[in-house]
Amino acid sequence: MPKMKTCRAAAKRFKKTGTGKLKRNKAYRRHILTKKTRKTKRNLRKPAMTDKSNVKNMKKILPYI
Repeated sequence: MPKMKTCRAAAKRFKKTGTGKLKRNKAYRRHILTKKTRKTKRNLRKPAMTDKSNVKNMKKILPYI
């Protein structure tokens, strides 16, 4: 059986936490920031956990992370 390949695009976007959850950065922080409030932009800085509905697929494309 050949080695499983890690999806490199996903590996750059997700990190595993100590408990095994997947940490991700939030979207909507790249451009068009003038209409967003200070509070919104501040909350977008904080990392978020991947939703449990996506975890099964994420573990499949990130076998060694």
